Amino acid sequence: MSNETVGRPMEVLLVEDSLMFARIAIGALQQGRIQHRLTWLSDGAEALRFLQREGKYAVAPRPDLLLLDLKLPGMDGRDLLAKVRADDGLKSLPVVVMTGEGEKAQLGDLTVEAFLTKPLDLTKFIEIVQKLSSFWQADMILPSTEPLTEAGETDLLIL
Repeated sequence: MSNETVGRPMEVLLVEDSLMFARIAIGALQQGRIQHRLTWLSDGAEALRFLQREGKYAVAPRPDLLLLDLKLPGMDGRDLLAKVRADDGLKSLPVVVMTGEGEKAQLGDLTVEAFLTKPLDLTKFIEIVQKLSSFWQADMILPSTEPLTEAGETDLLIL
């Protein structure tokens, strides 16, 4: 049997109101060759609706990683993070905060996996996301690319 595996890409939610920084983060994810699917939102309140699967987001994918700016219109990033950490279904979601110099103190006792200062150090950004990606993949059981039965057989495998 082959060691190759396949699986779904990492679901990333990017919450960033600056088009320039969003493009940088998106480019860094692509440059780091991290298999992902990205949803980009620019408002904290909208991001909370997405995370809680409310309204038009009722069938939204559950993110595996939240990339979060602290300065957002509507609900700011700190308030969004507080709501995420208080929600039993979301509190274990890995969060990487991306924000300006000196804003780390705004987090108080809220925990995050990493803190990146803008302008982003792309090498550090890619390194952090790759580390989180490897932890995410280690928790998944991915199906083998090998066929389950010989050609022509019709046996079904039910798990």
